[in-house]
Amino acid sequence: MKANRPKPLEVVLSPVDNQRLANLCGALDENLRQIEAAYDVAIARRGERFSVRGHPAQSAQAATALQHFYAEAAEHLSIDAIQLGLVELANRGQAGRPAPGLLTRKPELHGRTPRQVQYLRQIQEHDITFGIGPAGTGKTYLAVASAVDAFERDQVSRIVLTRPAVEAGERLGFLPGDLAQKVDPYLRPLYDALYDLMGFDKVAKLFERQAIEIAPLAYMRGRTLNHAFIILDEAQNTTPEQMKMFLTRIGIGARAVVTGDVTQIDLGRGMKSGLIEASRILREVRGIAFSEFLAEDVVRHPLVARIVSAYEKHEKTRDAGAT
Repeated sequence: MKANRPKPLEVVLSPVDNQRLANLCGALDENLRQIEAAYDVAIARRGERFSVRGHPAQSAQAATALQHFYAEAAEHLSIDAIQLGLVELANRGQAGRPAPGLLTRKPELHGRTPRQVQYLRQIQEHDITFGIGPAGTGKTYLAVASAVDAFERDQVSRIVLTRPAVEAGERLGFLPGDLAQKVDPYLRPLYDALYDLMGFDKVAKLFERQAIEIAPLAYMRGRTLNHAFIILDEAQNTTPEQMKMFLTRIGIGARAVVTGDVTQIDLGRGMKSGLIEASRILREVRGIAFSEFLAEDVVRHPLVARIVSAYEKHEKTRDAGAT
């Protein structure tokens, strides 16, 4: 005898507005597919009537999402708007103090989850902040946004962004081109965030004035950075010596943010991660804050959060079996 399948949940959106319905569904129902992926349900539609099939609790959440986005659908809803909205819905009711405002060319930018809001607040209130967690949680983007905000408010006179040039087992010597061309692909995500938050022309002018600098971590040795907002990205790929070197570059009036994902370390076998060691040594140091992000903070395709959770579960099971 077949198991009873859950009865689909019927949702009727009103008042009926064909343009809103089109905006809600998106081209070829791409927005509905995002909602399906987020809640692991199947959605069928006939006019303003939607049928949601899946686990009852998840179906109820999907129904709430449909009603929420229908209310927001007076204008076009992009996939990005759907994905960000899904994150906010997942964290509705958990917010504490309001998210800090950021002075960038994207006025709608703000923390979408309680941990992102905490992260932004810690950056504003501490001289050094660590943001640790999986890909897609906004660690780097929000750090760059905070740097732009501090620069626009004249709290710092320059922005310095750096990364270790070690990724996925590759080394610079095997890449074509001169040193600048070898290094550029490692720093491209930082360029992209700046262009998005300040605009290409303004960023180009600030590079010319040397008010913005992007460089490999090795270039930081021997320097003292005063009145600067400094971001060390992909910090899981630093050695303990490099991490100590970076943290001791902080000068008067400077602020630093260190971001990384300790589950994606590309250092050679037997090499320790400077990010892991720093998180153990510096936890109790006054003036330093730590933000730990989890899978539910992922602000990307809804499947990314489930992928991260699946890997975390697998790693815990593996570690438990090894002990």
